[in-house]
Amino acid sequence: MNKKQIEQALRDYNWMINEIKRQRELLNDIDTSSLVAQSGIESSLPKGKGTTSDPVALEVIRRDRKSKWVEKLEKKVLFIQKRIHIITDEREKAVLECMLDGMSMIAISKHMGLSRSHIYNLKESIIEQFLQFEQKIQEKQKMTI
Repeated sequence: MNKKQIEQALRDYNWMINEIKRQRELLNDIDTSSLVAQSGIESSLPKGKGTTSDPVALEVIRRDRKSKWVEKLEKKVLFIQKRIHIITDEREKAVLECMLDGMSMIAISKHMGLSRSHIYNLKESIIEQFLQFEQKIQEKQKMTI
């Protein structure tokens, strides 16, 4: 991930966690009674070419796309979660936790009693540490190849 992507993942962490929970519940709560295939005369008529008119197939496609999207969100969340331990400064930890809880920079500033510019500097330091950690991992992977 690059610097912008890390910053975006930090900003989006809270809603991504909530969305992953919500989507998992929806994907696990399958209501098959509404996905009954057509029967009767309609089932023997020719179907349009290029698209599927089968509601079961369309639902499977939709759920597959949703599942892949949830996997992308999970990768971003795991990226952050696996790097939380590298932040050692107490103020940076507090800013990181507040960000992960969904607080805005202004709210964090008021909460901690620090200026907004100081909070932004702490955030930049967190992002830089994540970025440096990522670069070290990539260098190690190149050495093992």
